Amino acid sequence: MGPIPSGAVSSHLSSRPKVRLGLLLAAPLTWLVLVYVVALAALLVTAFWSVDSFTGELNRSFTLANLREVATDAIYRTVTLRTLGIALVVTMVDIVIAFPVALFMAKIASPRARPLLVIAVLTPLWASYLVKAFAWRSMLANGGIVDWLGGFIGLGSPGYGLTAVVITQAYIWLPYVILPIYAGLERVPDSLLEAASDLGASGWRTIRTIVLPMALPAVIAGSIFSFSLTMGDYITVNIVGGANQMIGNLVYTNVGAANNLPLAAAVALIPILIMVGYLSAVRRTGALDSL
Repeated sequence: MGPIPSGAVSSHLSSRPKVRLGLLLAAPLTWLVLVYVVALAALLVTAFWSVDSFTGELNRSFTLANLREVATDAIYRTVTLRTLGIALVVTMVDIVIAFPVALFMAKIASPRARPLLVIAVLTPLWASYLVKAFAWRSMLANGGIVDWLGGFIGLGSPGYGLTAVVITQAYIWLPYVILPIYAGLERVPDSLLEAASDLGASGWRTIRTIVLPMALPAVIAGSIFSFSLTMGDYITVNIVGGANQMIGNLVYTNVGAANNLPLAAAVALIPILIMVGYLSAVRRTGALDSL
């Protein structure tokens, strides 16, 4: 028997860490499949059931009545369009605010200050979601801080409504948009920026032609966070939205007050389908390939 090639030995040794890593990841992946994927599948199946109007018991016979009601009832179309519009506006506001903040953190701030800035961005995440929402309710109230500051420029508080929902949710989800963009901008080589400056490109042109195209995958990643979290939120609109409703409110109402889990599951399919469509569109652009 001849000697074993050294290349085969090194290949075998290098494959062992991969096998160990696969074994380590098997448990959390299995848990993920059981808890999230199976639970989501159960939710989808529930949408095809019904509730007995007399006993309130679940009727597990197959029916399309819930999907038909969601697709044809005007209230669901109105709330879906409202939720979609709010999610798009919140996402755009967060991107407009997050990009210059992340650019300053990644390319302008000193290496010593960057960890402190990251901590400053993460700090709001340590506070309770409800505390932040009620804080904005207090600030947006008549006579609140926003009303008082707006008085100096002749503008008052927007009060409770869709504008208040956009402001509150944009604030709550902003760190989730800043961090992916910051990580993406850190990967932009400084040598490219220096070369653009040496060739006479202005700062705005450098950002437009070099930074933005390279940071696009990170921007899209941040938009996925803000868009999906807004689509599924129902607490903020209850606190600062006045009489307005979003898709999450309809799900909560059907589960809690109406005790109609199948209809709630059918309503929950709306944001799921919207997110599947959004992710499919993003994937076709190829913007997620470098994430």
